[in-house]
Amino acid sequence: MGDMTNSAVDFYPKNQRGESNHAGEFGCSLDELRSLMELRGAEGVQKMQDTYGDVNGFCRRLKTSPTEGLAGNPADLENRKQIFGRNFIPPKKPKTFLQLVWEALQDVTLIILELAAIISLGLSFYQPPGERSESDGAPKKQDGAAAMEMQPLKSAEGGDGDDKEKKKAGSSKKEKSVLQGKLTKLAVQIGKAGLVMSAITVIILVLYFAIDTFVIQKLQWLPECTPVYIQFFVKFFIIGVTVLVVAVPEGLPLAVTISLAYSVKKMMKDNNLVRHLDACETMGNATAICSDKTGTLTTNRMTVVQAYVGEVHHKEVPDPDAIPSKTLDMLVNAISLNSAYTSKILPPEKDIGLPRQVGNKTECGLLGLVLDLKRDYQTVRDQTPEEKLYKVYTFNSERKSMSTVIKMQDGSFRMYSKGASEIVLKKCSNILNTAGEPRGFRPRDRDEMVKKVIEPMACNGLRTICIAFRDFPGSPEPDWDNENIILIDLTCIAVVGIEDPVRPEVPDAIKKCQQAGITVRMVTGDNINTARAIAIKCGIISPGEDFICLEGKDFNRRIRNEKGEIEQERIDKIWPKLRVLARSSPTDKHTLVKGIIDSLHGERRQVVAVTGDGTNDGPALKKADVGFAMGIAGTDVAKEASDIILTDDNFSSIVKAVMWGRNVYDSISKFLQFQLTVNIVAVIVAFTGACITQDSPLKAVQMLWVNLIMDTFASLALATEPPTESLLMRKPYGRNKPLISRTMMKNILGHGIYQLTVIFTLLFAGETIFNIDSGRNAPLHAPPSEHYTIIFNTFVLMQLFNEINARKIHGEKNVFDGIFRNPIFCSIVFGTFAIQIVIIQFGGKPFSCIPLQIDQWLWCMVLGVGELLWGQIISSIPTNRLKFLKEAGHGTQKDDIPEEELNEDAEEIDHAERELRRGQILWFRGLNRIQTQIRVVKAFRSSLYEGLEKPESKSSIHNFMTHPEFRIDDSQPHIPLIDDTDIEEDAALKQNSSPPSSPNKNNNAIDSGINLTTDTSKSATSSSPGSPLHSLETSL
Repeated sequence: MGDMTNSAVDFYPKNQRGESNHAGEFGCSLDELRSLMELRGAEGVQKMQDTYGDVNGFCRRLKTSPTEGLAGNPADLENRKQIFGRNFIPPKKPKTFLQLVWEALQDVTLIILELAAIISLGLSFYQPPGERSESDGAPKKQDGAAAMEMQPLKSAEGGDGDDKEKKKAGSSKKEKSVLQGKLTKLAVQIGKAGLVMSAITVIILVLYFAIDTFVIQKLQWLPECTPVYIQFFVKFFIIGVTVLVVAVPEGLPLAVTISLAYSVKKMMKDNNLVRHLDACETMGNATAICSDKTGTLTTNRMTVVQAYVGEVHHKEVPDPDAIPSKTLDMLVNAISLNSAYTSKILPPEKDIGLPRQVGNKTECGLLGLVLDLKRDYQTVRDQTPEEKLYKVYTFNSERKSMSTVIKMQDGSFRMYSKGASEIVLKKCSNILNTAGEPRGFRPRDRDEMVKKVIEPMACNGLRTICIAFRDFPGSPEPDWDNENIILIDLTCIAVVGIEDPVRPEVPDAIKKCQQAGITVRMVTGDNINTARAIAIKCGIISPGEDFICLEGKDFNRRIRNEKGEIEQERIDKIWPKLRVLARSSPTDKHTLVKGIIDSLHGERRQVVAVTGDGTNDGPALKKADVGFAMGIAGTDVAKEASDIILTDDNFSSIVKAVMWGRNVYDSISKFLQFQLTVNIVAVIVAFTGACITQDSPLKAVQMLWVNLIMDTFASLALATEPPTESLLMRKPYGRNKPLISRTMMKNILGHGIYQLTVIFTLLFAGETIFNIDSGRNAPLHAPPSEHYTIIFNTFVLMQLFNEINARKIHGEKNVFDGIFRNPIFCSIVFGTFAIQIVIIQFGGKPFSCIPLQIDQWLWCMVLGVGELLWGQIISSIPTNRLKFLKEAGHGTQKDDIPEEELNEDAEEIDHAERELRRGQILWFRGLNRIQTQIRVVKAFRSSLYEGLEKPESKSSIHNFMTHPEFRIDDSQPHIPLIDDTDIEEDAALKQNSSPPSSPNKNNNAIDSGINLTTDTSKSATSSSPGSPLHSLETSL
């Protein structure tokens, strides 16, 4: 009910919160439930006893059962919903369409194109004075419309712009991924180059026209000639805008969005539910995976396969007759009662299937042992219902055991315990012998048992569980709250070995990860021998390799200094060789993940993926570059903190995520290789042609079609290539890997040279080759020419065949490999070719084309197919021989930092800058902390304090839960400093000599050497003199 009331309070109608509505049918109101939930510990118990008598009395008022819960009557449930509200967390309010549009418009590429479209749109409405003929204005309107129509080609969701635009996004989470950062930087660089080229084009055209007209021909600027001259200048300007539009790679945001969206959809079929789009791409760069064992590497179907009972080690489940009857009864009772009653073994869903395990899998394995011993655990539970259990010590990561106390008929007490064998055995002083009677169990006996029983079990990959009991007298009743005197002096009943088989597909998946340059580490709470054995079965480690396996306590001992503080240098000595971390807590997992991510050891920073299923795994999942939560066994908190949810809880699905992540990166690189080739050729052709012939060989509408091919269609074709196993045969790219490799640069320049050679040959000698009229130096409004139509057609066909070349970016020769596995690519290539035929033959004046003859078409095809042959020549040239080639598209320095801190969306700080600023930040924080403490002391000394209202308390769990900073919400920006030390009033008053120490142990350079004896004259400047009220408000 607590969850129900908490979730319903804030959003249920006020008229249903009235006292009368609640107290009428139930013995407590919604407000009473709220106040009860806000109390903890002894206060809550006292409130329960004073108001309701006990828990049973409280349940009677709410008309529910403490063991069975609500009856499930639909009318009763509906009535409770009306009174107490629904047990439902309201979803976040989605962004409106206009908000999404506004965010998309912040893209740098779109901003450049928006300006070009506005300018061109304005020019399209310009009517020179004295011009009345509609035909004179048509070309300008056509050109303007062409530039204006560029807008719909853009992605519906552009990446982030520069930092200023990132800040404008406000509360929305718009962190740039590594790929987006590289693409944005590359797009800006290309856009600037295009802007320069377009400006030079306009300047050259204007100067050439002015010199030719007014200097060489010595014509005068006559008023009646002004409209004609203005038309020329407008034409020059539109040519410049055309060059700019062609140069700007507006398809980049679209290619990223299409590739990620397509990958996310396909990953869903591979059991990867992606919550954050950029996690897809980040996973492709992963260098390390920290995985859980149970359920991820193993099947999570526990079965007892060995047992040590009655001082006999049974290598198989023993026959009931082989166990002393007293011991058997004690074992059955210990397992049946000392486990959650929700853990059950149910009949299989199919006749030939295995029994279903419901609840805790380890307990289900033990309950299966009871059934194998021909006993029924449910009969034992029916004799001792859950409400009759006297005391339960639940399992936790510190205790590593669970204990249940029951009251015997004679008034005495018996406690059953189970837990990790090496931990529970240390608390045993007796053991049941072959006759079922207890005998002394000395430390020497324990060591022998560990050596002969537990270690062999663990080395076979079995999880060892010790089952024990202890009897207590009824009078005097023990102090159950003092665990140190309760959980000792136990009597061992049995030690069982539970097998959790490795998933059959996991060893192959881990082998693929290792081939792909990804290190897999196992982080588990199991015994180190069990963990090592499972790691060997999985292939994480091999006998004889120079890798280390550590327990959590040894790991902490090695990474902490004498003061108990974690040091990064110590972590750096361990993590490169660490493969198994056993007996670890969630805190150990977070420490390991943070240490690997923050490490500067090695050539590049590590990109870490983490799996987790529990609530305590939330911090580690948040800290990781990519967090994987278990879809079946995972808690809601773990899923909320994750980036990707594994719907089948299977490690092999992570390998699929790696493949898709690398495929995204390669798809973007393929698209870049294709688009930049078109960009370079189109810009040089437009620039050179305009400067030499006073006109661009490719008209504005033709450029629009080329842009359509190289942006929308190409991004759709190349970004939907399916992944192949070959992606896992190379090392991760890393964060600093340039988008454009030297091989890609070779392809871009090589194909650019071929296309420019063909285009310029056709431009300056095409009329001779094809025996047609020249299209150069045509009058202002001349009709389309065969000459320029052939140039346009050849240019498009070369791009079409080069699109096939662009499918390979690593120098492969077979560019047709797997082409028919991508029907989208084939459809776009053939569809584009069909549309090109229609444009040439029927496009007419709008496309500045006239129909071509069959022989002319064949020559255009031959020149287009030449791209494929030329590609083979380029691929045969060794890249390492071409020393002049440079890489492009490097990531910025700030991409080397983890993009997401633990609980906040912080602006990224470069590592070098962080190191330089660390001392300054801590120094200023120290001074600020001193000033704040002094103001607090002054305020408390002031007599005005008595009249102040006590500040709002956050001790209420309900109030605390409703504060936005508690929720795991990516939309709340929070920018911390180096450490997040909160200034507390009590600490400020108690520590008059030094400020409170920082909980962040990784930052040891705290301002511990500064005390409150520092000159306080400066602190007065931050608050009004003589205003202790202001000081108090500021400090609190």
